[in-house]
Amino acid sequence: MGETRVKVADLKPDMNGVNLVARVVSVEPSRTINTRAGLRTITEVTIGDETGRVKLTLWGRALADKLKQGDSIEVKNAWTTVFKGVVQLNAGGEENISVSSVKELPSPEEVPENYPQAPEGYRPEQRRMQERRFQRPRRPFRRERSSGFGGEE
Repeated sequence: MGETRVKVADLKPDMNGVNLVARVVSVEPSRTINTRAGLRTITEVTIGDETGRVKLTLWGRALADKLKQGDSIEVKNAWTTVFKGVVQLNAGGEENISVSSVKELPSPEEVPENYPQAPEGYRPEQRRMQERRFQRPRRPFRRERSSGFGGEE
């Protein structure tokens, strides 16, 4: 089964199984964030091709120090999200990113500064918050003190 590669300009919200080849424009230092699943390490990389640029979030420590500006990379099985109206790309696992030998990509300075946009009025799909809301009782805002509660005599 052949893999279909897309161009950066063709990225749309909520895509899965995205495959593309792009040039690394810039790499931010890795950082640790707190998610619902606990602490995770991410690295944000701006990549691009002849059609534009996109922010790629790499999930996991293994990828942290392997990419540098100017590298040509192949991204496999990525997914898109939207932040503040701009489409972003996400990839997890070292096996989904590899340095490529593709030469026909533009240099980092030649990559156009066009970022894929979400359609006007786009609203992301809700993540089953209704189901989660009633799974456990809420804690009271304030805890009552055991000593001195109820006033003094």
